[in-house]
Amino acid sequence: MTRVLTAILLFLFFGLRAATAQQDQGVWVQVEAQPSLRKAQDRAQAYANVLPDVNGFRLNSGWYAIVIGPYLRSDAEQVLRVYRAEGQIPADSFIAFSSALGQQFWPIGANVLDRGVITPPVEPEVQPEQTLSGLTPQSSDETRSEALQNERLLTAQERKNLQTALQAAGFYNSTIDGAFGQGTRRSMGDWQRFNGYEPTGVLTTAQRKALLDDFNAPLISVGMERYTDEQAGIALDMPLGAVKFDRYEAPFAHFDSASDLGAKAILISQDGSKSTLRALYDVMQSLEIVPLDGPRELRGDRFTLEGRGNGIVSYTQATLKDGKIKGFTLVWPEEDEARRKRVLAAMSSSFTITEAVLDSGAGANADQRIDLVSGLQVRKPRLSRSGFFADASGAVLTVSEAADSCTRVTLDGDQEVQVAWTDADLGISVLLPSQTLSPMSVAEFSANQPRIQSEVAVSGFSYQGALGAPTLTYGQIADVRGLNGEEGVKRLALNAQPGDAGGPVFDDSGNVVGMLLPTPSEGRTLPDSVSLSATVDRLTEILTQAGVSGQSAQETAQISPNELNRRATGMTVLVHCWD
Repeated sequence: MTRVLTAILLFLFFGLRAATAQQDQGVWVQVEAQPSLRKAQDRAQAYANVLPDVNGFRLNSGWYAIVIGPYLRSDAEQVLRVYRAEGQIPADSFIAFSSALGQQFWPIGANVLDRGVITPPVEPEVQPEQTLSGLTPQSSDETRSEALQNERLLTAQERKNLQTALQAAGFYNSTIDGAFGQGTRRSMGDWQRFNGYEPTGVLTTAQRKALLDDFNAPLISVGMERYTDEQAGIALDMPLGAVKFDRYEAPFAHFDSASDLGAKAILISQDGSKSTLRALYDVMQSLEIVPLDGPRELRGDRFTLEGRGNGIVSYTQATLKDGKIKGFTLVWPEEDEARRKRVLAAMSSSFTITEAVLDSGAGANADQRIDLVSGLQVRKPRLSRSGFFADASGAVLTVSEAADSCTRVTLDGDQEVQVAWTDADLGISVLLPSQTLSPMSVAEFSANQPRIQSEVAVSGFSYQGALGAPTLTYGQIADVRGLNGEEGVKRLALNAQPGDAGGPVFDDSGNVVGMLLPTPSEGRTLPDSVSLSATVDRLTEILTQAGVSGQSAQETAQISPNELNRRATGMTVLVHCWD
């Protein structure tokens, strides 16, 4: 009853969207592929009895695919998840594209893709016995004796491949050893029975092909083919139906998406040493195509990187051998994990190299940008604000928005920190580094209340790191209270930028008299020359709550602009919030 209700709800939810997608030929959920038309029609009818949007098409391989759809891509992924979870479609069902489908055989007479229809057989195949799958048993194309004779011609690897395919189909759970003992024979018989064949326990030539075709369907669906790049000196199996070569930009050969799947790939080829390999390892982790979450390892002469997030899964491997670094990156949509694993395994196992290395000048005429590395986008933080060192161990004061809902918070791009305390009223956070730091300069907090109209300067990354160093912005104390007369906040006559928020406010002696707060963005618009600053008293209270002791100022004499700039540069840090 639950499954029927699920199907009805999905039909009501996706019905109209499926009709729209059908006009654009959309995407499909492929649930089965059968070697015979009659068998495919029987299975299509079985699915159509309980599920909406069932269609059937002939594939280029000669097999017959049963699909559900068409849908928009996001809807197809939802259908795939729900039907898998309900057990209404096989676990190895996957997203398929209209380009892989030919003539339509189901529903009979339909021609959704305008590619013709297949006339159904006149005589139905009838057998008295029903199998577990609801299909009627078919007589074998070979006798058991003939099948055994042909089986003896298989290589050891071919025998292992059959066991692997049986295991993937859920019929074999023992060692992949190429030995066809009782366990393998039993699994072969179970597979035959489930697929409507006579359960002899020995696969015929046609049955072996059917089993392997079924196993390789995910690879076939993305056009897995052998690819050789003479310039890069790399050969491997690649999903050339999903990616296509675009350009060289040393040390990479770029492959962009060739379908709406959104997959991408990179071949890596360059001369180098262990230090070059380490540098490549660090650079790859700074790129958008390598999300932050995921295992990564650098060991000796090789490294691997995996990143998950933002809708993609990225895997990179690279190896140093004889002064040459070779490897590849595969970027795949996050919701297509089963097929990604098959494609990645095929690429890794087939990866071979030659002596050739990609010319270091390849792609030298490509557009150059500071946020690109060899044509790849450098990962950018979601938000960047200023902060400053509050004690000698590296504790940092900053604004809370710089650390709110972040996957990772870093100082100057690489030093990871954690939020130790947050004052929600003022929007101030204390950050503690994962390892002790040695700041060049630490804030010295003034014990004196600054006077109205006294000169002050704010140190901050006005342009969120674009200049590489903090800048000083000068102004005056306009009031020792907030806009509504509240304590703990000062009003400054100072024209600050969003990136300056969190930066220290200095008096003319170089002592810290506050921290710049963000400009209120809700309910009011302040003049550009109005800024707000937290007072030293409130900053000291917040540091105490976080277990940090601030340093009191000793100097009262005015210092030179150069000395102020030196202190500010050593004290002010750029705080990055990463997704």
